[in-house]
Amino acid sequence: MKVLNLGLIDYRKAYETQLKTVEEVRQGQEETLIICSHPSVVTLGKKSTSSDILGWEGPIEEIERGGKATYHGPGQVVIYPILDLKRHNQNLSGFLEAMEKSMIDTLSFFELSAEGNQERGKPDYTGVWVRTELGMKKIASIGIAVKRWITFHGLAFNLYHDPLAFSGINPCGFSTNSMTNLETLLNKKVDRSTFENLLIENLTSQFLPL
Repeated sequence: MKVLNLGLIDYRKAYETQLKTVEEVRQGQEETLIICSHPSVVTLGKKSTSSDILGWEGPIEEIERGGKATYHGPGQVVIYPILDLKRHNQNLSGFLEAMEKSMIDTLSFFELSAEGNQERGKPDYTGVWVRTELGMKKIASIGIAVKRWITFHGLAFNLYHDPLAFSGINPCGFSTNSMTNLETLLNKKVDRSTFENLLIENLTSQFLPL
């Protein structure tokens, strides 16, 4: 499985790279994990409504992934897995659980207790939630799309504190106060490259045995 690190990249350019890679994988080329971050932008999934935007004044992208409104910014680690689910004998539910588990395993490295969506019948809870003294806080969002059983879009993990993050929107249908990031939880910054490598290792391990 190839890893393509795009660094900080405009959302639309990364989206175009996803579509190009989807077509390459469809033609039998190597599956790819695209890893990057984006300048501040709000994306609207297929379930978004006008009530999701409460005053956000930055760029907005309407896309075909599932879910509602979410924020992307430079403090996140974003991974777009371009995988052929048929090669892995995998279904959508299993794919979502694999992405959640990769982040839960990564958080356990930092001695943080986390969980994914406990009920697939409630898709708004898809993502990863961390147990804190103030209750469960969401640290990562997941929104996917599938074209001929090849996945694109993916996960966004909140690595660093970002003053713009989730302001002016209802993130995935939840309040801004429900969101958190690893820097805040640990009260320190983790090296981005170290974190990215750990998350990629854990995500890749979810698919290698299949």
